[in-house]
Amino acid sequence: MASTTINTGTIRIKLSLMLFLQYMMYAVWWVPLAAYLTNLEVSSLEKSLILSSMAIGCIFSPVVGMLADRFFAGQKVLAVLNTINAAMLFLAGSTNNHDILFICLVIAMLGYMPSWSLTSSIAMAHLDSEQFPKVRIFGSIGWVASGIFSVLFIKVLNIDFDGTNLPFYCGAGVSLIAILTNLALPDTPPPAKGQKGSLIDTFGLRTIELMKDRNFAMFILFSFLSMIPFAMYYSFFSEFLLNIKTKYISVTMNWGVLAEMGFLLLVTPAIKKFGLRKVMILGLMALFIRYLSFWAGGVIHQSWMFYIGILIHGLIFGFFYVGGQIYIDKKAPAELKSQAQGFIFLVTFGVGLLVGNFICAHIIDLFRSPEGYNWDAIWGIITLMSILLLVLFTIFFKNNTENQ
Repeated sequence: MASTTINTGTIRIKLSLMLFLQYMMYAVWWVPLAAYLTNLEVSSLEKSLILSSMAIGCIFSPVVGMLADRFFAGQKVLAVLNTINAAMLFLAGSTNNHDILFICLVIAMLGYMPSWSLTSSIAMAHLDSEQFPKVRIFGSIGWVASGIFSVLFIKVLNIDFDGTNLPFYCGAGVSLIAILTNLALPDTPPPAKGQKGSLIDTFGLRTIELMKDRNFAMFILFSFLSMIPFAMYYSFFSEFLLNIKTKYISVTMNWGVLAEMGFLLLVTPAIKKFGLRKVMILGLMALFIRYLSFWAGGVIHQSWMFYIGILIHGLIFGFFYVGGQIYIDKKAPAELKSQAQGFIFLVTFGVGLLVGNFICAHIIDLFRSPEGYNWDAIWGIITLMSILLLVLFTIFFKNNTENQ
């Protein structure tokens, strides 16, 4: 009995470390990426493309995941994906060529994005389902902890970090450490070995059949549209922080992820108390409040208001996007549940984020002049988008599942 307990504890430690490193290696370079591209003086179009590397990875990585699930052990696939990620991040940090940087980051994301579902699959293969959240939280902790690199370089080494190429090297370094720990993970045989693969099933495209339901179609549409204002923060906020001369960009943005851990715990009790539709509406209200605080903070010159928008990131993500996943689970029949989850991820952080990045980059470009950026106008436009989205969602989305 004692031996079994020790063995289980060891596995949990390994899985927790796996998730910690997997999210740290991404956050350390993604969070300040827009600031770096601004310093690199890339064009608006190039910036949109480079910032869309994650979205492109989201769109095509299910194919990688489908192939990997059928032929190789999970821990070996993860080690290979992290090797690709490490190599591409190192090359990204070594070049000033915008085209090469874009290619490196797209390849890195094609290797990295499948790891989000793969690490979850590996963890759940060795844990009871109710134990998974206890190790998954280490992914969020790793994201927040990535800010330590910014503090180390700026405070200890007195070297600029955010807005430089150093985050790429840090991401590559964390990836190399992760590879060593991946090889020490418990063996996880391919769960779908011998099964036939279908691109339609992989991308969750059978879920489109559910859009015959008007409410479900409205949910998909508004989930897609929500990524336009969401992208302004997710992809471009570090550029804003650089512009207002924020010293610790990564640390500043990671406060939102830290608060996210607490907000995610509120999703379930909020649904029980208010119902799923109202919880999702609250998520969009938080999106509106975020950009209103950014706009108002600039207009009345109160920078502390920016932290309101940062700290409610978890409320937006948890109530609207996680709430959306719960809605999908309630609406989809048993045989389509997993495909439907993949489809909503494709709609939002794949195609939605891709479109959102280009629109937001164009808005920023419209209000950029030789004197600088008119961020008050930029935040004003995104605030109007957010309130319009909130109003239209409230009018047209009528949840007909239980717990309305």
